[in-house]
Amino acid sequence: MTARLSLYRKAEQELYKLDRSVKAQFYDFCHDFRKNPNLPGFQRKKLKGDSRIWSARVNQSYRALLAPTGVDADGTESWLVIAVRHRKDVYEELQVAVNRVTGEIEFVDLAVVGDSALRRAGITLTPAEPDPAEPPAAPAPSPAAEPEKPQAAPALLAAYTADQLRDLGVAEQLIELALTVTDSTELDQLVEGSPLLSKDILYGLAAGMDIDEVRKEITQPVELGHEPDLGDFAAALTRTKVTAVDDAVQAAIDEGDFRAWKVFLHPTQERIVRRHYNGPARVSGGPGTGKTIVALHRVKHLVEQMPPGHDKPILLTTFTKNLTTDLRLRLASLIEPELLARIEIAHIDQLAARVLGENTAPGRGRQRVYDNVALNEIRQLLAELDDRRWEPEFLLEEWEQVILGQSVPTRSAYFQARRAGRGRSLTRPERNHIWKLIEQFTARLDKLGVETWGQASERAARFEIERAAKIRARREYKEEVGGKDLIHRDNSSGMRYLGYRYRHIVVDEAQDLSPAHWKMLRAMADPDLPNDMFIAGDTHQRIYDHQVALGALGINIRGRSSRLTLSYRTTREILADALRVVEPRNSRQKVGYDDLDDGTDNLAGYRSVLHGPAPSFTPYDTWDAELAGLATTLATWRDELSTDENGSPRDPSGHIAVCVADRDMVSQTMYYLITKAGITCAELTKDGPKGDGEVHVGTMHRFKGLEYQRLAIVGASDGIIPRTHVIDRYRTEDPPRYEREQRKARSLLFVATTRARDALNISWHDKPSPYLPI
Repeated sequence: MTARLSLYRKAEQELYKLDRSVKAQFYDFCHDFRKNPNLPGFQRKKLKGDSRIWSARVNQSYRALLAPTGVDADGTESWLVIAVRHRKDVYEELQVAVNRVTGEIEFVDLAVVGDSALRRAGITLTPAEPDPAEPPAAPAPSPAAEPEKPQAAPALLAAYTADQLRDLGVAEQLIELALTVTDSTELDQLVEGSPLLSKDILYGLAAGMDIDEVRKEITQPVELGHEPDLGDFAAALTRTKVTAVDDAVQAAIDEGDFRAWKVFLHPTQERIVRRHYNGPARVSGGPGTGKTIVALHRVKHLVEQMPPGHDKPILLTTFTKNLTTDLRLRLASLIEPELLARIEIAHIDQLAARVLGENTAPGRGRQRVYDNVALNEIRQLLAELDDRRWEPEFLLEEWEQVILGQSVPTRSAYFQARRAGRGRSLTRPERNHIWKLIEQFTARLDKLGVETWGQASERAARFEIERAAKIRARREYKEEVGGKDLIHRDNSSGMRYLGYRYRHIVVDEAQDLSPAHWKMLRAMADPDLPNDMFIAGDTHQRIYDHQVALGALGINIRGRSSRLTLSYRTTREILADALRVVEPRNSRQKVGYDDLDDGTDNLAGYRSVLHGPAPSFTPYDTWDAELAGLATTLATWRDELSTDENGSPRDPSGHIAVCVADRDMVSQTMYYLITKAGITCAELTKDGPKGDGEVHVGTMHRFKGLEYQRLAIVGASDGIIPRTHVIDRYRTEDPPRYEREQRKARSLLFVATTRARDALNISWHDKPSPYLPI
């Protein structure tokens, strides 16, 4: 008799953490079990608490816990490995069941639950294999001898009932326990052995989400839609995330926790990844909620559905080069090389440059320059004209966001152009004046033979829109003539191989793309096909001034938007202070953030599932004193991270970072740390860390998409965050612009604070930034 083995998701996570020798013996166990599950050496026996769980011997110390899930017509048995345990941690009370909400198999491990919570619930764990080397347990004292019990602390989830938890999807075996835990430490112990859905629900309720929020954000996205048969394990297995055990599983498990983290999806995230959308879809959520992980898994899901081929029908894109590099590395850990080869991974400006290269004759291209060059040209123009009506920055943004963003071709069209989010309104004479200035400005750029990246994106969008129009014309012609003379027509017009560039487009950090970028992307994929665009972003993290309304650009996400609310990266303590940066409690006026589609967005219900130390806020009198304090903090962190939990040495490089407001402060900070503190540094650039320094140092813009175990933000002083000399001039002359600049500065600080995973230290000299939650 032979057997088929599958690995339950949590069992796979456990294997990553086991010693290499135990892993090797587990591989041998799997090999032998598949050949004959009835070998006497397995010493297979049922647990008393749940007869569906069997214990089987891996070696002298470790046991595999298995659940039978069915028998094929040829007699092949199917088994699910639900845990790999040291024999002293195998208890009779372990249980496996089918979740009534998702219809998936769930394994509940009470071995990791705190003793106090178990006692209050009246649960005593019975070892399945008592250790003969240990003396028998002493008899319990008589009731008369028991000391007086202190008054019990109130239950953490006292506001909820068992029926409510059951209805939300908490595993049945955990409900009574969940209602007895009294603090976050006990809850952490409880969810350590919980199924993922139960973990998310309990953490959400404990963090303050109400029943309706939890149902909408966590339960509903993973509901099966009908009442499952709770006794049908075979059917439940088809709905459960498992890994088939074969010869390839050894290499996957040997990659360790790094690979596990890369492929890890919570139930809500997984449902979003696998959903079928009849058009563009969007996922939003705060930092650490897994938007990028969802985007990467979405790419994996889409490429696995593609028929065989050698083309690249899927595009994965984002705003910056360093983020693209990170996405490529992370995607490579998810999928096989042959599938990775079918995915185009490029940042948005790289795409625009490619389109322009295809449509520009050799030697006729223009040099592309950054906005600071264009800004200097506008300043010179205004100085020559002695025109003081407009700030150079305002004119540059009006040109890029309105004129280029909407491909406004003429002055009369500019009179009608939409200016949502641009602040002060403009009269017709003012628009006329601005148009004349922009014409003179662009003529100067043409004479210099240069163009901005904004211009390049707008031209690329026009080329792609023209290309899409030709494709549609060809389709209409084919429908009209039935295709009988298409070959002749295509050959004569050069359209023989013309088609949409991509079948699917996935965008990460979507909030930072400009209108021209979106128009280019929209024209690159067929809008008549499903699953054409998948968009991940959070406008609270917008650090560039690109406000868009996707619907106005032909990208309709209405009814296809999902929201992630639980952070799996930033601790509750760090998150609480970070939220007060973008949504200050005592502000008279609410800070407004859009939803990429003419609506508003907020972080209501956004919670963390992690605990850690509260952020430190440290004042200093001078910048030099602040740098000296930073050096002391970094040296302490370096020493603490130089050994792991077992006392073994490890390299702390890349786990600690320093974030500052601008490039000058980067140079000053690195110089001090290297020359006066003996701490090696690597500067964060657009291409990633430059050098092998143990501490990464960069501006807030460079921290987008990154994370560090410990992070220090220095120079968080009034006048630096934000640069008051830059935005104060708008306070009276352009209040909407002033609010927009404030919002952008808050978002930068929000991004920076949420890059910290375990510890955050914020310092300043003189007066603190008004954005700090102190």
